[in-house]
Amino acid sequence: MTTIEILQQAKAATAALAMLNTEAKNAALLAMADSLETNTEAILAANAQDVEAAREQMNDVMIDRLRLTAERIKGMANGIREVIGLSDPVGRVIDRVERPNGLLIEKTRVPMGVVAIIYESRPNVTSDAAALALKSGNVCVLRGGKEAYRSSHAIVSALREGLRREGLSETFINMLEDVTRAGANELMTAVDYVDLLIPRGGAGLIRACVENAKVPCIQTGTGICHIYVDRDADLDMALDILENAKTSRPSVCNAAEVCLVDRKIADRFLPMLKARLVDARKQNGKEPVKLRLDGDAQKIIEGAPASDSDFDTEFLNYILAVGLVDGVEDAVAHIAKHSTHHSEAIVTRNTETASYFTAAVDSAAVYVNASTRFTDGGEFGLGCEIGISTQKLHARGPMGLCELTTYKYIVRGNGQIR
Repeated sequence: MTTIEILQQAKAATAALAMLNTEAKNAALLAMADSLETNTEAILAANAQDVEAAREQMNDVMIDRLRLTAERIKGMANGIREVIGLSDPVGRVIDRVERPNGLLIEKTRVPMGVVAIIYESRPNVTSDAAALALKSGNVCVLRGGKEAYRSSHAIVSALREGLRREGLSETFINMLEDVTRAGANELMTAVDYVDLLIPRGGAGLIRACVENAKVPCIQTGTGICHIYVDRDADLDMALDILENAKTSRPSVCNAAEVCLVDRKIADRFLPMLKARLVDARKQNGKEPVKLRLDGDAQKIIEGAPASDSDFDTEFLNYILAVGLVDGVEDAVAHIAKHSTHHSEAIVTRNTETASYFTAAVDSAAVYVNASTRFTDGGEFGLGCEIGISTQKLHARGPMGLCELTTYKYIVRGNGQIR
C-alpha cells in the first residue's frame, strides 16, 4: 500500500478505537503480547536477516540495538502486559469547575487520534509504541528504519494477529512500507492525517523532523548526558554511577557522554576513573572506554585529546569526553552550553550544591547521586515509553500514556444561554 492509503485507513480507524472501553483495550493488549511470544521463531528469523544485512554498515554496539533474542521478545511481550496494569487516561477528568450559572465544566483527557512514530534500528520500539498508542486510544502509524524493516514487519504482523483474535480492526496498528526519506517526508507533511509525530533516533532524524514537519512534532531522544563529580562527592559512588551510565548500554540516549570533574579533586579522581573504565575493563576482557580529555585533564591521566566537537557529540559508543570545571556554577554553565536537555547528574554529599544544580540545570531529568540510565518509561513507572521528549511542550522527559492524550472541555448545562 502507498503511504497515503495507509494514512487514510489509519484516520478512518480513529473513531472506533477511541470508543473502546478499558476492558476491551486491555484484552487486545493481552492478545498482542501472547501473539508476540507465539510468533517468536518468525520474528527471530526476520531479525537474523536484518542483522546479517547490517553487519557491513554498523558497529557492534549498534548491531546490539538491532539484534533480538527470545529473551528480548519475551521482554517486549511483558512490556505490553505491564501497560495493561496502568491506569487508562482516556476519560479522566483533569479539572472540574461549577460556574455560578450552574454550568458544569469538565476538562477531560481524550486520545490524540493518529500518532505517527519514525524510529531507527530498534525493533523493540515497534511493540512499545503500538501498546502505548492502543491503551491511550490512538491509532499508530509506524515508520521503522530500513535496517530493521523485516524485524518490525514481523512484529507488526504478530500484533495485528492479536487484534484480529479479539475481533478488532488490524488498522489500529499500521506500518509504512516506504522506508525511504521521501516516505518519511510524506509522513511529516501529512497535515490532514497525522495528529502527532514522534521521531525516535539520532540527531539527524530529529533535525530533519523539526525542520520539515508540518504536523505537530515532539523532539525526542538525542542525549548528550552529563555527570558532574563535585568536590564533595563520594568518589567510589561516582565511579559506580559513571561506569553504569557509560557502559551498561552505551548505544542508548540516556547513556552518559560527558564527565565533568571539579578541579579540586581531579588529581585524586581522574586516576581512579581511568583505572575503573579503562584499565580494569581491559584486564577483565571488556571493551575499555576511550577517554577524550580536555587540556587540563590530559596533564593528569593518559587519553586522547578532546576535539572541539567532542563535548557536543552523542557518541553512542564506549567513548567519554572528560573535562575539568571550577565548581558547580562552572559545571552548570558548561551543561547549558553543550547539553541537549535530556538527562544530567551530580554526584555530591553537599545538599546545598545539589539543590543549586537541580534548580539551575534546564533538562528533562536531573539526578542527584544516581545514574542517568534511569531516564526510561519503565524505570519511571510509566510502563514502556514512546519516547523521551527533550522539549517543553506539550510533554517533557519519558512519554507514557498521559503524554499521548490531549483534552477537551465537556460542558453540561440545563438550558443556560449567554
